Amino acid sequence: MAFHEVRFPTDIAFGSRGGPKRKTIIAVSGSGHEHRNSQWADSKREYNAGYGIKSIDDIYTVVEFFEERRGMLHGFRWKDKFDWKSCAPKQTPAYSDQVIGVGDGIKTEFQLVKTYGSSYAPYTRDIRKPVLNTVLIGVNGSQMMSGWSVDYTTGIVTFDSPPANGHEITAGFEFDVPVRFDTDYLQIDLSGFEAGNVPDIPIVEIRV
Repeated sequence: MAFHEVRFPTDIAFGSRGGPKRKTIIAVSGSGHEHRNSQWADSKREYNAGYGIKSIDDIYTVVEFFEERRGMLHGFRWKDKFDWKSCAPKQTPAYSDQVIGVGDGIKTEFQLVKTYGSSYAPYTRDIRKPVLNTVLIGVNGSQMMSGWSVDYTTGIVTFDSPPANGHEITAGFEFDVPVRFDTDYLQIDLSGFEAGNVPDIPIVEIRV
């Protein structure tokens, strides 16, 4: 099992359907009151790439990609058309978009993250697959043009020297979602496709 640092064909991914999924257990008492418990600390994205298939050539492209991944065996990158930046989709990433940590004068490594919400229960998501050459870093309100590096396979930012105590570290970036195929069998009916039926090509986010 491995992760292949290659992106699923973007033009097909952009026609897909899907989004974040959570797992909540709800118990209803005799009085009608609910007791809700989240079984997952983090959401998981699920997609169906079949909705992005527009031609027989697209089908061939997916089959070729599927075979090289050996079905469900190897993970790969996926560009989520709704959520692929440190900012809103129509905005341009800036070094001040996301707070990824606060310096203590000792620590040199910080994980890229994206925070959703602000007032009630903000959710912070680790970003493990930033896009090459898109990461911007800021310290204490100023952009850092050098003095740091980023591992584009893990999303870890490493500083040459530890940021000073109390200095806020921020980042802007584009990112992919680590995923795999959620099937070992692609059942594609060309007659059905020509009649307008969408192939079922499930994709699921994985932890890396």
